[in-house]
Amino acid sequence: MALTTTDRARVDALLAEMPLSAKLAQLVGAWIGIDSTTGAVAPAQNENMPTSPDWETLARTGLGHITRLYGTRPLDPTDGRTALRRMQSELRRESGIGAIAHEECLTGVATWKATTFPSPPAYGATWDPELIAEVGSAIAASMRALEVHQGLAPLLDVVTDARWGRVEECFGEDPYLVGTLGTAYVRGLEEGGIVATLKHFVAYPASQGGRNLGPVHMGPRELTELLLYPFEMALREGGARAVMPSYSEIDGMPVHGDPALLTTLLREKWGFTGTVVADYFGVNFLQTLHAVSGSKRASAERALLAGLDIELPNADCYPALDTPDLDPEVLAAIDRSVRRVLELKAELGLLDEPTELSDEPVDLNPPAHAALARRVAEESVILLANDGALPLAAPGRIAVIGPNADTAAALLGDYSFTNHVEVHHPDVEPGLTMATILEALRAELDGGTAITHAAGCDVREPGRDGFPEAVRAAQAADVAVMVMGDRAGLFGRGTVGEGCDVDDLELPGEQRALIEAVLETGTPVVLVLVTGRPYALEWAAGRCAAIVQAWFPGQEGASAVAGVLSGRLNPSGRTTLSFPRSAGMMPTTYRHVRLAGKVGVTNLDPTPVFPFGHGLSYTSFERTDLRLSTSEIATDGTVDVSVRVTNTGDRAGVDVVQLYLHDVVAPVTRPEVALLGYARVELAPGESRDVTFQVAADRLAWVGADLEWTVAAHRASLSVGASSGDLTLTAPLTVTGPTRTLGHDRVLLTPVTTA
Repeated sequence: MALTTTDRARVDALLAEMPLSAKLAQLVGAWIGIDSTTGAVAPAQNENMPTSPDWETLARTGLGHITRLYGTRPLDPTDGRTALRRMQSELRRESGIGAIAHEECLTGVATWKATTFPSPPAYGATWDPELIAEVGSAIAASMRALEVHQGLAPLLDVVTDARWGRVEECFGEDPYLVGTLGTAYVRGLEEGGIVATLKHFVAYPASQGGRNLGPVHMGPRELTELLLYPFEMALREGGARAVMPSYSEIDGMPVHGDPALLTTLLREKWGFTGTVVADYFGVNFLQTLHAVSGSKRASAERALLAGLDIELPNADCYPALDTPDLDPEVLAAIDRSVRRVLELKAELGLLDEPTELSDEPVDLNPPAHAALARRVAEESVILLANDGALPLAAPGRIAVIGPNADTAAALLGDYSFTNHVEVHHPDVEPGLTMATILEALRAELDGGTAITHAAGCDVREPGRDGFPEAVRAAQAADVAVMVMGDRAGLFGRGTVGEGCDVDDLELPGEQRALIEAVLETGTPVVLVLVTGRPYALEWAAGRCAAIVQAWFPGQEGASAVAGVLSGRLNPSGRTTLSFPRSAGMMPTTYRHVRLAGKVGVTNLDPTPVFPFGHGLSYTSFERTDLRLSTSEIATDGTVDVSVRVTNTGDRAGVDVVQLYLHDVVAPVTRPEVALLGYARVELAPGESRDVTFQVAADRLAWVGADLEWTVAAHRASLSVGASSGDLTLTAPLTVTGPTRTLGHDRVLLTPVTTA
């Protein structure tokens, strides 16, 4: 919503009359009701927040943000709304200005009783931006009902290392796919009136050793092409109004104190006018983790001068600036940031008394949201391998084995309220009732199929006492469905999630040993993986009868997995994370340059077990007739790329048509293949459709030695296939004409049509 002249005048007047203490109050958050006994949900939380701030003092001075009122402990949504209204009323009475209430919302608003959608790798596996925009809209509706203003999502981190625990919070490893899906999610939030916060800007997933908050060693060209691209797209195409810096330090420069990223690039080059909010305790980390400042005051000065506006989650370093001896440059930075905050509050109506408040009870899991969660889960399940064992034959005898088979929490990611907060409150009634995969499969196959169950082992704890029972169950069955994988958590409490990094990519605990023990029985094994990261599966790929991947599929995920196993659903998910042969391949991406591929100068083969874009179906597809509208394109031109896709099987299905670029010769080394565009295409048996991509020359650009996006004369080729590792149709393309340097207005998207 654009600011009116009246709004700007009000902001000017407020800023002119505020004392320094009131200005600083607008630049901090307050996390009420959390202390060292609550349970850590943020890094170094207990060290940085041993006690909860005093609300009465805060209300008198004013406040920028109210931090996670709903997402800190189980709180009835309607009671929480009443408490929030009381807090806002006190703030307006004392300071005349309400506070921005923010919450986490990666897989739904992270509060008790709210719909929990699948995790972002599952969003990615749908390859369906419009569906993900609907998710953003649904989450926005829930947040509006709670009178929350800002959501701390999405993550636009492009994955380069599967060892990193927060892989399960990311869309995938390709910048275009991350950008388009992330932009769709942002559009859903923003059009629903919620401020989207892009994070983590930038390079968080490229940390040394795949360790959380690790330093980053990456050149500026790769940083721009691989990691910055989705942020640029979501700001320009999605209209996000907030950005959260990364905890990372890049080549020795902590992002929370880097003016080159937060001001020169973000504001001056990209034209961003919203607010930059610190990741939790990120300002203090300039001193305690990065050691680039010697005090809280020095950390605050560095962050503000770099372009960071708001300190979250609490007033920690910024209050140290309430002193008469501030440098004029720091004072100017404070005024600049306060103006940005007040302008956003004007847009959100926080400079006025609220109107039309509803007293209706808050329902955060309405049937429409649950149905949407189920649809996302159904589109996201990936059939990685299948020798004909799936769909399951019925009736028959099925042994359901594994630690994730009969546990509902295994379906949810680390930023779900269940695994993020509720785990610290075991005596509280669960906010959601969810079926497990075992329960869903029994409901799915109730036509005489005999189903037995054995856990076999824990997700990660040692111990093989359950192996004999699992082996006996498999021996007595026609097929063993083994439901294995991860348990999401934080800071070492899970096998994956924030602060749950690994140094190998074997399935956690005794799980591989259990699978191998069951395989030895000779009973066909259908391996169902409910995970947050891709594991090294070369050992299993040739031995299991089928492999199904579900990326923490959310509250409705059990039914989706069961539907794929039974054949009620035809799987349409595609990988957005390559499955490596081993952790020794890390860091890696399918977008590797030639020298990082399979070459004769090394004995190590980095070819993935399952490549980016891979996924099987219960029908078959044929792609034919690749056509380019021209074989020669000017550096400012466009080319239409068309392909015919046909369902050659006997049941309806969805193909994900993928278009890739290969630069044959270019002045800088280029990825062997890079995604240019994609389309989900639903086809009846025997049906054919033409898919056409409109590719602008800007989409063929690279970042040159001068660090500018450049498109120049060169030779390339365009390919279509079933995945990045199975490109069956290729056509040459020559780019001609003068070299062009591109700016922030360059073409970022590849439009696609089907006929």
